[in-house]
Amino acid sequence: MRLTMPRELNSIERKFLEQLTIRRLVMPGEHVLAAVSGGPDSMALLYLLCAVRPALHFRVSVTHCNFQLRGEESLLDESLVKDEAKRLGLECYVQRFDTQKDAGEWKRSIEETARIERYGYFHELIEHHGFDKIATGHHVSDNAETILFNLFRGASIPGLRGIRAFHGHVIRPLLLMRKQDILRYIEEKGINYRVDASNMGVEPDRNFIRHKVIPLIEERFKNKLLPSLQRLSEHAAELEEFLELRFEQLTRDNEGLALKNNRLCVRSLLGLTIFEQKELLKRALQDCGCEPSSKVLQQLVDLLQTQPGRKIQLAAGLEVVWKGKYLFFRGKSKGKNGGIKEE
Repeated sequence: MRLTMPRELNSIERKFLEQLTIRRLVMPGEHVLAAVSGGPDSMALLYLLCAVRPALHFRVSVTHCNFQLRGEESLLDESLVKDEAKRLGLECYVQRFDTQKDAGEWKRSIEETARIERYGYFHELIEHHGFDKIATGHHVSDNAETILFNLFRGASIPGLRGIRAFHGHVIRPLLLMRKQDILRYIEEKGINYRVDASNMGVEPDRNFIRHKVIPLIEERFKNKLLPSLQRLSEHAAELEEFLELRFEQLTRDNEGLALKNNRLCVRSLLGLTIFEQKELLKRALQDCGCEPSSKVLQQLVDLLQTQPGRKIQLAAGLEVVWKGKYLFFRGKSKGKNGGIKEE
């Protein structure tokens, strides 16, 4: 895409426009829905999108999710987003959730529940209004937090890719931008925003990483951590791309390695390296709606060294059973490959 850089853009807007263009995050004629919480990151994203849209000829609308977790503060966040959208002449879609109630019913954390509600609503908007992209305000520090969070949870090497700049309909245009640049832009433009006080403590774990772990490492190793984690993220993304092609080829060449009728062929699995076994087992579990830990994957690999009749009980009522020639994945979870039925 050939780009003419408008003279009226400041340095941050120019860098933002370059990233949109180089990474092909937004194409001419597309309709982008900006996910705006009211915080500085998403408000900066909204104004940056509006600043560069004449250059790329795309449309912008706004969405806000009110999780109703902070009483009056949540209502003030919602009001700010509505007011700013109106001032910019943009359509604004707002949805309120009873996140506390849903978390209890779904037996999930507040953070995970809010994520499910948020992205579910985004995809409803895409389906009903035809948006091409959903833009979120994640930046380089958010990516660092995610990589460290995944590392502490025992993620595999591909799991260290962090946040994707482009995944499905979701784009993260600020992913290479530093927090200080975002705050400088907010100040220069006089953009209104609100601060979520719940983000200032050290609970949950992501907040602890943000406020304690990263500053401590940065103090010791000046300007080293974030660039290093960004490089790690990029290398992990390259590895993941290679592995996707590798495992597509494996399952195409050997049907026993593709989860079908909720089963994998033991003999086919035993002909692979341990790394390949774990990756295929991880994909099978994810298809069943289970996000496996490294401990679970090792248990399944160890299961292959035993004998038929053995089984491993996993979370959410899912179990993996070696029966005859196959590993069967069965339980209550429903996956995209035909579903896991309750036995």
